[in-house]
Amino acid sequence: MNHPGDFSRVFRQGKRTGGGGLTVISVENTVGHPRLGLAIAKKHIKLATGRNRLKRIIRESFRQHQSAFPNIDIVVLSRPGVNQRDNAQIWAALERHWLTVVAQWQKS
Repeated sequence: MNHPGDFSRVFRQGKRTGGGGLTVISVENTVGHPRLGLAIAKKHIKLATGRNRLKRIIRESFRQHQSAFPNIDIVVLSRPGVNQRDNAQIWAALERHWLTVVAQWQKS
């Protein structure tokens, strides 16, 4: 996702799931494939190295799971305390989020 309108549509209409220092919001799209957007706040992770580490983990996890997703836009937001978690904890939290997102969109 690379347009501000895409992000605002997800924030306005999306289904939310939270936990593990992250919030995941998803909404249907019309582009024919799943897309990922990141909103990693400087307020939650002060150093750029920490923000970049989190973004790398999220992108890699999304890449490995994107075949399971329907045509949706997903935005991942950082929450307070996410910088205290190690890579394995973040990875596990993302796994739970992806399962929840897939289940949400299979119902509807």
